[in-house]
Amino acid sequence: MNTKSGRGHVVGLPAWDRCAVMGVVNVTPDSFSDGGRWFDTTTAVKHGLHLVDEGADLVDVGGESTRPGATRVDEAEELRRVIPVVRGLAAEGVVVSVDTMRATVAEQALAAGAALVNDVSGGLADPAMIPVVADAGAPFVVMHWRGFLEGGNVRGMYEDVLREVVDELHARVEAVLDGGIAPDRIVVDPGLGFSKDAEHDLALLAGLDRLLGLGHPLLVAASRKRFLGAVLAGPEGAPPPARQRDAATAAVSALAAHQGAWAVRVHEVRATADAVRVARAVEGAREL
Repeated sequence: MNTKSGRGHVVGLPAWDRCAVMGVVNVTPDSFSDGGRWFDTTTAVKHGLHLVDEGADLVDVGGESTRPGATRVDEAEELRRVIPVVRGLAAEGVVVSVDTMRATVAEQALAAGAALVNDVSGGLADPAMIPVVADAGAPFVVMHWRGFLEGGNVRGMYEDVLREVVDELHARVEAVLDGGIAPDRIVVDPGLGFSKDAEHDLALLAGLDRLLGLGHPLLVAASRKRFLGAVLAGPEGAPPPARQRDAATAAVSALAAHQGAWAVRVHEVRATADAVRVARAVEGAREL
């Protein structure tokens, strides 16, 4: 690991010299910010290639919305949505991440060319997930998760959100290691917006150094999320729609890159790709 920045390298993925940019392709009709826009295979693959042209280093393909209150799709439908897109992008040389909580989807996506499994449950939603990823020797994103976003889990209760998220992520990483996934293939994600209010998300962003202290590369997924809407709205105003939060997303990307994040996950790539390159240039000037 790069101990100076904490950014690190994930074995099985390219070694970027700066914070990587993960573009999002939601092959869903109901995602919170762009549901339905890339729902068929051809359009989704074209969008993924466009994100790469805009500066994405890897593309995260998901077939199930994880927004609060979303209804889960069945396994067959998720496979139908995801696998052809993964295969199409991988065939074009794109580094592909699969965003799924199902072991079967992860297994088939890896066989179709995916390089990384991004499970928002950190392997908790499907007990077969960790063995599948371990057997494949694939990198794995462990996100902080307190259950599906419905009922009481939509708004989490915390006394000290930073301490609790760090402790719970540490415990989950230990379980993933015990399940056979190598330490140099683990990425951690604080789960911004998952069972968290705006003040929780902001506290986690302010404490990225504590999250980096877990000793694994860090993925920050803030793109277009509710806390950005709350910040932009101010105390009295209405939050702007999700697609009007891209400038704020790029600001978070720059902050995360400066703090040593391994990657940022975003819907609109160009501004964030510029932001992380500027952050790297400033870091490079400091090293002179």
